[in-house]
Amino acid sequence: MEPVMTAGVFPPGKPKLYGRREERQALARLLAGVRGGHGGVRVLRGEAGVGKTALLDDLAATAADLQMVRAAGVESEMEIAFAALHQLCAPALTRLDGLPGPQRGALGVAFGLENGPAPDRFLIGLAALTLLTEAAAGSPLVCVIDNAQWLDRASRQALAFAARRLPAEPVLMVLATREPLTELAGLPELEVTGLREADAQALLASVAQ
Repeated sequence: MEPVMTAGVFPPGKPKLYGRREERQALARLLAGVRGGHGGVRVLRGEAGVGKTALLDDLAATAADLQMVRAAGVESEMEIAFAALHQLCAPALTRLDGLPGPQRGALGVAFGLENGPAPDRFLIGLAALTLLTEAAAGSPLVCVIDNAQWLDRASRQALAFAARRLPAEPVLMVLATREPLTELAGLPELEVTGLREADAQALLASVAQ
């Protein structure tokens, strides 16, 4: 399966970052792990404008040789159940027929592909996990999710369910959020704070050129 991108276009080339050595090293270790067949998850948490998206772009560029899906929370879709999960899983829906019947039916109803009663949330999470792990069977998969504070609640629950079960699979999931989220509680976090003064000055100088 060729590398896949969705819900966002990456900037050409590797983005220039100032500072962020510790954060980039932490993400590089996760990438090394997934390349070695070990899954992982990290929640980047920091206030608006602090640089979380830049770190996600840098991660995406560093992992350009791997399969990738990317999604972002949209504030206007917060009340639409499973909207963000559909955004993330859309490239893998060709594998939907290969899921066990109960999982396939639950996800099909959640995504409006078939009719049925409200799907069981456990089956939705399990189906999302199965889709991601099946997609990673041939090559490691990186899932990058920005603005997680704007994900609909049903998607956050399903993604958190999958994230807690990724260590044994070659799938890396990195989510960025402005605030702590109940559904993501307990997942490993990486706090993103402001740049050091020297790095901030270098950034300002680059913009002024």
